[in-house]
Amino acid sequence: MAENPSSSAYWKANLRVIGISLVIWFICSFGMGIILRPALSGIMVGGADLGFWMAQNGAIYIFIILIFVYTKMMNKLDREHGVEE
Repeated sequence: MAENPSSSAYWKANLRVIGISLVIWFICSFGMGIILRPALSGIMVGGADLGFWMAQNGAIYIFIILIFVYTKMMNKLDREHGVEE
């Protein structure tokens, strides 16, 4: 069974949005909270260094922001490909 080129383009764009979101979340949570924590120790945010703050609070805030951005981007992508609800 042949796959529709439009659905293939839709899923390719969908996976690109998911991949970018995961990379951003990984950088903010694992990268800034664990790997780069010693380098970020001199930058203070709310009484704690930036690496500690990103590990405790920042990653959660970034995740919530990514949920809203993902929703907006997927709604736009759905409209472009004619699969909106």
